[in-house]
Amino acid sequence: MTKPENKYADIINLPHHTSRTRPRMPAPARAAQFSPFAALTGYGAAVDETARLTDDRIVLDENAKAILDGKLQIIAEHIGDLYDVTFTYFVPDKKKSGGAYVSTTGQVKEIDEYERVVKLWDGTSIAISQIFGITSALFSQLGYE
Repeated sequence: MTKPENKYADIINLPHHTSRTRPRMPAPARAAQFSPFAALTGYGAAVDETARLTDDRIVLDENAKAILDGKLQIIAEHIGDLYDVTFTYFVPDKKKSGGAYVSTTGQVKEIDEYERVVKLWDGTSIAISQIFGITSALFSQLGYE
């Protein structure tokens, strides 16, 4: 029986083989051969989606709805005056329940009563049913706030 040191004695000191026809593989590419296999494709994205937080939609009472309706009426009467108005509204999430509250400021171009949408000059359309709050210098000038 041979000793383990002597088993490879004939090749242990030979130079490392280098191919004459193929370029040497870069270290990151060699390491990638031994990286773990992603058996659960999309699992990481699903975990990230589940961890993403959404807000619940706040249901306004009748008094808050009446205040918003009054503010929309004032805005409708002063559309040609081009006051900046800030709307805070709820945007439902497309992938799961809940959503996010967003604020945008602009000048109102039109209040479409048929479609129940407020349209701003920058092209933003806001569903009246999703509006949570409205602020503007117009209200303070009229003593409404």
